[in-house]
Amino acid sequence: MTTTVVMVHGIRTSATMWRAQLAHLQERGVPAVAVDLPGHGTRMAETFTLEGAFETIDGAVGAAASRGRVLLVGHSMGGLVSTAYVGGEDKPPVDAFIAASCTAIPRGLGLATYRALARGFDRLPDRGLGIAEWVLDRTLPPETRADFGAGGYAYDAQDVALKSLSVLDLLAALRRIDVPTWFINGQYDQLRLNEKLFVSLVPHAELIVVPRTSHLVTAMRPRVFNALLDLALATMDAEASVGATSTQ
Repeated sequence: MTTTVVMVHGIRTSATMWRAQLAHLQERGVPAVAVDLPGHGTRMAETFTLEGAFETIDGAVGAAASRGRVLLVGHSMGGLVSTAYVGGEDKPPVDAFIAASCTAIPRGLGLATYRALARGFDRLPDRGLGIAEWVLDRTLPPETRADFGAGGYAYDAQDVALKSLSVLDLLAALRRIDVPTWFINGQYDQLRLNEKLFVSLVPHAELIVVPRTSHLVTAMRPRVFNALLDLALATMDAEASVGATSTQ
């Protein structure tokens, strides 16, 4: 049975951040789609809302599910929203889930500090672009350096998106997730705060920490992340094979 990979980007970036993963999956003959959330990428003119984000993910997942199994992959903000989606009260047609760089509860002092820093950068003459470009130049390999910003930077959506995350009931959502799940973090990721809690709440979830890697694990170590995609796909194939054998 065909498995389609649906990928959801993080805050301020867009579907272009998944270029290395899309190329890898295409080489393997695995169907894949990367969406743009409201206010980001090709939808920069729209206003970000959680409802719009859920509708976007659900539309892509529903289309993929009509063809076979679905592996949902989310990074950072996209991972948090995808966690709430997979663990929703109405179970979506997702067969496995990768949540990257998103094991922190977006509430309280941590979220307030993050928003304050983002607003501070936003007040700079270039909205902090120079600093961001300097950091990316020194942390990302040439093969993925352009991908993070290729779809533009969603500065106007940033604060409203961060604020909206505080209403997500992630603990309840995590307890409802019953599909194979991998939490993937970079060793130096600032959102590792609650990774042990996240893993403890999802039955059979695995935590994978990529050494010498920052928050941008998909772009900083693309070959490692692609190998983890392959691991998830192989696990799905193995479980489907066992299930098919047990029904014969």
